[in-house]
Parts: sequence; structure tokens; C-alpha cells
Amino acid sequence: MIDQEQRQLGIITTAEALGLAREAGLDLVEVSPMERPPVCRIMDYGKFKYERKKRQKQASGGHTIVIKEIRLRPKTDTHDRSIKMKRAMGFLEEGYKVQFTMLFRGRERAHRDRAIEAFNAILQELGETVKVERYPAMEGRRMTMVISPVKHTKQQVRSSPEQTPS
Repeated sequence: MIDQEQRQLGIITTAEALGLAREAGLDLVEVSPMERPPVCRIMDYGKFKYERKKRQKQASGGHTIVIKEIRLRPKTDTHDRSIKMKRAMGFLEEGYKVQFTMLFRGRERAHRDRAIEAFNAILQELGETVKVERYPAMEGRRMTMVISPVKHTKQQVRSSPEQTPS
């Protein structure tokens, strides 16, 4: 048992521990259930959860991963697809992941090959600037593919030819 000032109180009964927690106006939290005997602390559990979430957010770089979606249909025209591709490239340049969703209606579901061809054309157009997070897969009436931008290391950036001012 550990109290709110981080002092070890030793092994005490659950009833005593709950009584101490109530007196302090805090919660009794089991922090190591696999230990024998289990380790418990008296703390403000809401504050503990908030601080843990804050630490996780800082560990991930302070931002959550956002996925932008581009929706297509098997009948989407090449010009319309090129407009959607420009939009997707903009998202990728900003660092977002992009999910391409091919929506099928009725008999269109029989033409999965067209969706695979469209996704392969998208990947060819984007080239090596992206990596595939999730390959095309059917999920009910839709086929989805998720791609993310490739992060360049400092060495790759340095090795690229630099422009010299004329």
C-alpha cells in the first residue's frame, strides 16, 4: 500500500485501505495487480488518467494521426479522378494519411477488377512518395486502401542535388 505522499504503508487489509482513501477524499487504485500481494495507491484517479493521456500525447509528438478520405466510384471519369488525385497529393504533402474508398452499387460489385486497376493507377501516379499502409480490401460494399507519405531522412534530403543560385 502506498499513500498519497508516496510513503509505503506496508501490507494492510482492503477495508483499511478503502478507509484511508475515503478519509483523504481520494481513490484506491490497484497499480500492480500481478504482484503478490497486489500494490495499491491512494490517488486522484481522474487526475492520474488525465496525466497519463497527456504523456501519451507528448510521446506521439503532440498530434493525433488524421486520415483524410477520397471517395471514388468504378464509373469515376479520368478527369474527375485527376482532380481527386490533386486533392490527395495536397493531403499527403501536409503529412496526412489518405484513405481511398471505392463505393460499389448493385451490379458494380462484380467489377472488383476495375477498382484494383484504379488503385494500382493511383499508386503508380504517386510513385515512391507514398507507402501503402493497408492494401486494397473489400469491406461490404466498399473497397478501401490507405496510404501515407514517405518521410525523408536528413541523409536522403542532403544527398538530393541542391540548386545553386545563378
